[in-house]
Formats: sequence, C-alpha cells, structure tokens
Amino acid sequence: MIRTLLALDGALVRGALSLVIAAEEDISVVAELDRGDDISPAVHAQRPDVAVVDLDLATGAATVGQCPLLVLADRRRAASLHRVLVPGRTVGILGSDVAPQRVVDGIRRLARRESVVDADLVLAALTADSPLTTRETEILDLTAAGAPVVEVARALGLAPGTVRNHLRRITRKAGARTRVEAVRVAREAGWI
Repeated sequence: MIRTLLALDGALVRGALSLVIAAEEDISVVAELDRGDDISPAVHAQRPDVAVVDLDLATGAATVGQCPLLVLADRRRAASLHRVLVPGRTVGILGSDVAPQRVVDGIRRLARRESVVDADLVLAALTADSPLTTRETEILDLTAAGAPVVEVARALGLAPGTVRNHLRRITRKAGARTRVEAVRVAREAGWI
C-alpha cells in the first residue's frame, strides 16, 4: 500500500483528489493538509511514501526527509519551481490542471523512485518571461516598495483609477488573489 499525504490549497480539490485516490486498491491517503507549515510535522508523524504538494505550499516541505514530493503547479507559476528542486530530494512535477489519473500514476511512479515530469510545465519554467508590460512593472515596483495607489499615480503621472486597473491586470496575470500575493509571485518569478 502506497501511503500518501495530500497538501493542497482548496478543500474541494483536495477532497476530490482524496476520493479518486481512495478508489485505488494500492494507494491510501494518510493525511490531508491545507497549510504548508503542517507538512513537515505530518510527514514525520504519518511516514507517507509520497507527498502530493501544491507549489504554493511546498516551502513548508523543507524537511520531509526521504519522502518523495509530487508537486502540482499552475503553469503561470512555473518559474517558481526552482524552490522545490533540492539536490538529493526526489521530486515529481505535474501541472495542477492534469487529469486525476495522471496524479495517481505519478504517485505510483514516485513510490518506485521513477521520474515524473510534465514536459510542458518544465518548458514553461525555462521560458518564463515576464508577462508584465513596462508600465505594469513600474507600477508593481512602486507598489512593492510600499507606495499607496495615490503615490504611485502621482509618481507616474497617472490617475489613481488607472493605477488600480493596472494592479487588477497585474494580479490576474500573476495568478494571484491580492496585490500582496502578486508582488510575491512577481519577485519569485524574477519579474521585479
């Protein structure tokens, strides 16, 4: 039996994948987590054979010993994959939009210490240029430095509404939910 830990953001996705895995005769789910800082303690307590981890939570998997990680990543965030690639660690990489059966297959392969790589995701990581325009980069730089919208607008000779519109587009391009998260994503990806 392949003991599997799931650390995925979003109860719906995590629950659905857990149900798919539970239907498999040779795989069981020993823990379901939604926080990155819970991963290492759960790995040490539950001793899973494979941990399926969302890229956004993967920093919490810093000390998982020999437990292989199957990292699920959004293609828009592929440039951040370097965070989980640690020498000596067995890591599989799949897009977060793959069919559940590919995740199940990836779990089996990692349990056998075989490679699991989504070639399209790796290519996206290697060719990840900034999707931001020059103006969006300027706005995000000032925002990252702590400038409020009014100051950003004044510094760039724009209306505050225009700056807010740019920030909404930046947030969407970064695949983020908030401006703060967009800044973090942009820094990790090397856009700013």
